[in-house]
Amino acid sequence: MDRPYKILIVDDEPDILEFLKFNFEQKGFHVLTTKNGQKAVKLAMHMLPDVILLDVMMPKMNGLETCRKMRKKKDLQDTLIIFLTARDDEETEIAGFEAGGDDFITKPIRIRTLVKRVESLINRRMKKSTQPGQIVMDDFRIDDNAKKIIIGDREYMLPRLQYLILKLLASEPERVFTRDEIYERIWGDVVVSDRTLDVHIRNIRSKIGEEYIKTLKGVGYRFNKKS
Repeated sequence: MDRPYKILIVDDEPDILEFLKFNFEQKGFHVLTTKNGQKAVKLAMHMLPDVILLDVMMPKMNGLETCRKMRKKKDLQDTLIIFLTARDDEETEIAGFEAGGDDFITKPIRIRTLVKRVESLINRRMKKSTQPGQIVMDDFRIDDNAKKIIIGDREYMLPRLQYLILKLLASEPERVFTRDEIYERIWGDVVVSDRTLDVHIRNIRSKIGEEYIKTLKGVGYRFNKKS
């Protein structure tokens, strides 16, 4: 790594915190830990981490609520948030993505896989952040410098992955991007499930409108340039 990336680890199990802290420090990360969501939000605003590992099941304030509160903070909207959970069910995973999470790791944790996944997500984000510019189509505009969507006189700020997916589709209007191509361009070598992309597309549509992204069943998605 060119610089020590900052990671905040949030889990109510001390053994897991110690285990993760040790292994990420061995990889050169600057690590802070906390045992509850309320402190995590305050620490994140002070630390401005590159990555947050966030346990789902915690007392007082669970990981989903913690993530939602973090995403409301302007300085944390682009932070990578990865959920850690012992629950391996679709409902929990979908709830995590809808709360603003970027990825999901199921316990028990395989540390080498987790570290590699975090490093891959960081590298992917850094590559994407070096591609400035604007996409303009009639009343639809993507301002890549400000990382915002402008439609008519309204502005929209999307979570990082939703923004990258929309920007990719809008970069070549009317072209069909296959699911595999989207996975490769957005997630790289990180393995994600089909429902992950579906949830992100659904969330984009709920914010900017249904008409901009068309589904080609069994193939992929394309940006629908309005006539």
